[in-house]
Amino acid sequence: MNTILILENVSCAGCVKKIETCISKIPDIEHAEVNFPQRKLYIQGSVNSELVISELNNIGYRARLSQNEAEDRIKQKASDSAQYRQRLIHSAVALSLGIPMMLAGFFMDEMSVQTTNDQILWGIIGALTLAIMYFSGRHFFSGAITALRNGSSTMDTLIAIGTGSAWLFSMLIVLFPQLFPESARHIYFEATVMIIGLVNLGLAMELRARSRTSDAVERLLDLQPKTARVIRNGKEQDIPLELVNIGDQIRIRPGEQIPVDARVLEGQSYIDESMLTGEPLPVNKTSGDTISGGTLNKSGSLLVVAERVGSETALSRIIEMIKQAQNSKPEIARLADKISSIFVPVVILISIATATLWYFFGPEPKVAYMLITATTVLIIACPCALGLATPMSVMVGVGKAAEHGILIRNAQALQTASAINTIVLDKTGTITEGAPTLTDIISVHSPDDRLLALAASLEQLSEHPLGEAVVKAAQEKNLELHSVEQFNAITGRGVSGKISTQNILLGNHALMHEQNINTQAVSDAVKRLTQTAHTPIFIAIDGQLEGVLAVTDPIRHDSASAIKRLQKAGIKVIMLTGDNQLTAAAIAKQVGVDEFIAEVMPADKASKVKELQQQGAIVAMAGDGINDAPALAQADVGFAIGNGTDIAIESADMVLIRNSLHSVADAIELSKAALKNIRQNLFGAFIYNSLGIPIAAGILFPFTGILLSPIIAGGAMAFSSATVVANANRLRLFKPSA
Repeated sequence: MNTILILENVSCAGCVKKIETCISKIPDIEHAEVNFPQRKLYIQGSVNSELVISELNNIGYRARLSQNEAEDRIKQKASDSAQYRQRLIHSAVALSLGIPMMLAGFFMDEMSVQTTNDQILWGIIGALTLAIMYFSGRHFFSGAITALRNGSSTMDTLIAIGTGSAWLFSMLIVLFPQLFPESARHIYFEATVMIIGLVNLGLAMELRARSRTSDAVERLLDLQPKTARVIRNGKEQDIPLELVNIGDQIRIRPGEQIPVDARVLEGQSYIDESMLTGEPLPVNKTSGDTISGGTLNKSGSLLVVAERVGSETALSRIIEMIKQAQNSKPEIARLADKISSIFVPVVILISIATATLWYFFGPEPKVAYMLITATTVLIIACPCALGLATPMSVMVGVGKAAEHGILIRNAQALQTASAINTIVLDKTGTITEGAPTLTDIISVHSPDDRLLALAASLEQLSEHPLGEAVVKAAQEKNLELHSVEQFNAITGRGVSGKISTQNILLGNHALMHEQNINTQAVSDAVKRLTQTAHTPIFIAIDGQLEGVLAVTDPIRHDSASAIKRLQKAGIKVIMLTGDNQLTAAAIAKQVGVDEFIAEVMPADKASKVKELQQQGAIVAMAGDGINDAPALAQADVGFAIGNGTDIAIESADMVLIRNSLHSVADAIELSKAALKNIRQNLFGAFIYNSLGIPIAAGILFPFTGILLSPIIAGGAMAFSSATVVANANRLRLFKPSA
């Protein structure tokens, strides 16, 4: 069972590890994961939500149980909007005092206490500063106190200690100036309010930019209409979507969005499926065709019957898959999580060490320098940017993939896909259309129609795509099919059975060879057919060859260009097929793969992928059938072509809704762009903290005489998070090269 809790006061990446560790210790909870950008806690296992909320309260976090999707969205938008306005107001109030004080310090006054009048003036300003700290910054102090009670530390801890120390030091100078040398009586009230103002402004900017990262899911959710026009008791009536049942007949008028997955009963129309598949051209749908919920009816009126409703519709499953992927973490994020979880206490220790060094070894006024450097270290070192670096890029990348008809099941697949150097393509339904047709019948003794009827009688009991082509051809000729006894499907070879008194054997050359059936009579014809990418199906009756049926599966119109695109990206393309060598060679030549492996038994596909992995290749597998599932699972990244079976889709890391290999190339390009974006964010966050902390501590002072101001540190810290979020949102501009 999965449970989602909305977290209300998670302030930084340091909170994530603490929450996950705490909740994972509760009995019967299998896994707990925090999505920091979305401020949500995802829990797997038998969950007592009241107990979880209580445990969160104990460690200082407020949470509420997620209700339904629509209600959560409304509440989240309202909360984000209110919080955004509040952050701006807090920032404006703090900066309204901080900016004039900072300008006065630059142009008019040294901001120090030398006389009684100075004490009175700065005492009034100190009181105003305290009021602003309460109004604009109390959430930092309350968060720090809560963290302290629970023996931990967060971003709030750093800000509260830094600004609180600056205010307290300044007030001591105002009240007791005689305790300090004249050169050490500088006031830091402007630093206190400027830091609070700038951090609030940064949080507002982050909140605004963060809300855009879930645009893809928002757009998909908006595709679901609120009502459906259902026909009940002979009357059409609009009812809420959640009341629609499987089997209900629904009227869909031109221009309306389709409410559920359904099958067309009457009518003809063009359906715009671009919101799900990324394909721009509408698709013609008529009686018997299936349509997906969320797509748009462009022209005609349709009468349909509901086949999947609620959470079972394709759209609902897509939305759920995207949300799960956005919540997951790639391997690259683990390092950032580990660092973030220990970062704040380490920074506090560095701040204390900095203050100690300045006190013992710094020039006069030692106390002033000690305060400036310790405070600046605390303020500049906030790990927010580090915690946002990966999840923001994952959220945007997964959402962008969905816009192009690529459903990513987990974030690790997004990372791994960027490193693929070899891709294995199944032939049938991946390189080819997956809709074989019978083209030739070559008879040795029997009439063509008799051979076709016998073959179709056996193949109607088989699920192989080539067999379907044989059955379809017999049906088109209205041939009478026979009952079959002792039917047997021979894996990777063919089928056998008994019709009347005759033993029928139907399959490939390997099956004939195993049964000692001479195929010499048709060898020239078979060679000619295989050289033109036809698959020969031999038929033998009572141990004697009777003929060959030739089946071809048309190559997709864009397979060759997609394969060329993959090769341009430096990826080796290998075709894997159960077809014979000659047929496989013909297809391989037409589409231009680097290598092909023919006559592969279904059970051996996964082992072929494993062999490539053992040679050091990072292997992707693209396929659509049941027999591809083990190979898809074995591959470093498995791509399931959209019209594939459910089991192939469940085994794959990425599901491609479009039936095109260009989607594979799109997915790999996007994964490279996303990983590049993550690395940029992590590099920026690491460099910011790695350089910022020693500069804040005063490492440049002996050489330049310059110290970093706490105000600049506050601004830099606030804008670093906003920069990471903005950089992640650049992925929204991604466009595939094709």
